[in-house]
Amino acid sequence: MNKPIVAFLYDFDKTLCTRDMQEYTFIPSIGMEPNDFWALANGLAREQHMDGVLAYMYCMLTRTTLRRNNLVDCGKAVEYHPGVEEWFERVNAYGEEAGVKVEHYVLSSGLKEIIEGTSIADRFTKVFASEFLYDDNGMAVWPKLAVNYTNKTQFVYRINKGVLDISNDRDLNRSAPDTGRRVKFSNMIYIGDGLTDVPCMKLVRAQGGHAVAVHQGARALASDLIKHSRVDFFFEADYRKDSPLDQAIHTLLSKLALDNRVAELTHAQLEEAEQE
Repeated sequence: MNKPIVAFLYDFDKTLCTRDMQEYTFIPSIGMEPNDFWALANGLAREQHMDGVLAYMYCMLTRTTLRRNNLVDCGKAVEYHPGVEEWFERVNAYGEEAGVKVEHYVLSSGLKEIIEGTSIADRFTKVFASEFLYDDNGMAVWPKLAVNYTNKTQFVYRINKGVLDISNDRDLNRSAPDTGRRVKFSNMIYIGDGLTDVPCMKLVRAQGGHAVAVHQGARALASDLIKHSRVDFFFEADYRKDSPLDQAIHTLLSKLALDNRVAELTHAQLEEAEQE
């Protein structure tokens, strides 16, 4: 029998890394300070009644020549919260010990190209993030995908059904029984850092999954997410072994594994009763 899959869904900026990924290399490379760049992008969004992600991508595209390989190289400078680079292998081992298969996914408004250049890119089953379209010379010509905080939720459904190709809407929208879906919602754990993650957090929790808020000292925001029942837990963004976050995830994986075994036994008993 195949092991149940437990899927970890991560925001990226300020969840796994310490700040917005464009701030490490790209924004300094165009001679701007991060606050000035985001003020420019956010101002454009307000003035033009424009999606904020498309606005920042437009600002990137119009202020320099964007080459794909250069954006990928930006990923090398990304700095992580403590323990992130060792986190995935350890959590996979926790899952193996408990009797489940662990998979990791990114749902980010940041850039897929930069994430691809990070040292943890190969830890993810799939990265859903904003991305540019490139010509034959590797030059960015248009936004290929813009992931904002509301359309992030489609990727939760894609992971649920196992439809990871974003051009495949037919299978995504096709009716499918809950028992036939690849990853149960109740086996999902969403980890994010703030209000832009709330739609995904609420969706996952409403379907029986779990949501975790991490913070870099902004306990008031994380506490507010708990107060309004948007997350199950909040912890400092410390992914090291035996940190409170690490201990909670270890315990949660054991619980999910037990819940899945009970569900399998109950299902088997019902099938046996129907055959008698």
